Amino acid sequence: MHRLPPLSRRDVLIAGGALGAAAAFLPRPSLAATPAADGVRRFALKPMPATVPLVGNGHPDTSVWGYNGSVPGPEIRALQGETIEIAVENGLEQATTVHWHGIRLPNAMDGVPHVTQDPIAPGGRFTYRFALPDAGTYWYHPHLGSSEQLGRGLSGALIVEEREPVRVDREMVWLLDDWRLGRDAQIVGGFGDMHDRTHDGRIGNTVTLNGRLTEQLPVRAGERLRLRLVNVANARLFALEFQGHQPQVVALDGHPVTPHAPKDGQIVLGPGMRADIILDMQGRPGEQFQVVDRFYRQMHYRFVDLAYSDEAPLRDSPLNASIRLPANTVPAPDLANAVIHRVHFGGGMMSQMASARMDGRTVGLREMFQHGLAWTVNGEAVSGHLHDPLFRLKQGQSCRMVLENDTAWFHPIHLHGHAFRVIARNGQPVADDAFLDTVLLAPRETAEIAFLADNPGMWMLHCHVLEHQEGGMMGLFEVG
Repeated sequence: MHRLPPLSRRDVLIAGGALGAAAAFLPRPSLAATPAADGVRRFALKPMPATVPLVGNGHPDTSVWGYNGSVPGPEIRALQGETIEIAVENGLEQATTVHWHGIRLPNAMDGVPHVTQDPIAPGGRFTYRFALPDAGTYWYHPHLGSSEQLGRGLSGALIVEEREPVRVDREMVWLLDDWRLGRDAQIVGGFGDMHDRTHDGRIGNTVTLNGRLTEQLPVRAGERLRLRLVNVANARLFALEFQGHQPQVVALDGHPVTPHAPKDGQIVLGPGMRADIILDMQGRPGEQFQVVDRFYRQMHYRFVDLAYSDEAPLRDSPLNASIRLPANTVPAPDLANAVIHRVHFGGGMMSQMASARMDGRTVGLREMFQHGLAWTVNGEAVSGHLHDPLFRLKQGQSCRMVLENDTAWFHPIHLHGHAFRVIARNGQPVADDAFLDTVLLAPRETAEIAFLADNPGMWMLHCHVLEHQEGGMMGLFEVG
């Protein structure tokens, strides 16, 4: 297993010593604000250029873009039911917005340029304010120039704590990311590359945990951990296997699920997806266990080691306390009376698609590529965020959406403003109590999702492989 797996011939590995780097697991900066007299928690974010010790071990610091100058950005925490206000000042030389991924918030606060707000110009300001209806693990990131802005480091965690949390000894948030770095530890350019757009996106050669190349994570025998896992990468999918341990999944995309062991022992996360797990540390003092990423065939690698301290065990047997999280407030859809809409995703390399509609006319693939487009939604290749909606729903109407992946690639499809249930895959019913905002579609797979359209506005539906989104795999639906 290689610490820095090369994923294409064009990727350049960090030279020599990085393979043996042993970065400390550093705490993330936090913006845990005390509520003001009006009960609102207030925060300030500034996306800006910065330098950070991404690789460490004697390598130069990496020039990045970070919120408040850090990678990842400051962790924002609040309680379920509270209202937060985030004043954003744009310190970049290009326009930006901030999207609050997974939060069921008012449409005007969704951060989609030209759809819900004007872009925040360089030096400009915008204040987001919204209530937090659901506890869980969420995150924030730009929604303008997303491939480059996320690829240079702009992301951060938004944690909404339960009023009655489960009992654990420690909680950690893991932001999983990857970077395409050169031998000088600097980010390689080429954002918008058509090879990335037409294949599996911009996959990097250096994987980080909370913005650092991390070799070991110190743990103590007998303790119970709650890990909040967030995939903030542009395109990389993860399948984490906790060797020697038995993780229990307690939430997906922020929302509680019936606690269960992950399928095949692997926690699979596409870009934008999250999982909360409970991990009882049942190793012995001084032992080490690997956390391995096994998603890509023949590219398995050690993500991090769980390194047990020499301290005496905190307890001799697992903590005797429930790990089931309290339910959120997401309304269930009415399947019997739901309207049905089909959304067909096409394009990309190895596609059988010969043409598509673009700007109201039929064009061939070559002309699409010349305009930076490679993917279609319902036969349409679109650029930018603002265009005619795929369909319209009445507020309060239930919807069954059939998502057809007619491509050779994986697509994590993200729905804004709502949470849904997956009710079928490839025509077979799914017995699952999970509410999600992102569903991972395998090549040639069809999934049916269902949700109650209770949040009015114009909402995005798109692939969260950011190069696929910018290459045309996005659409809008309207609720009103």
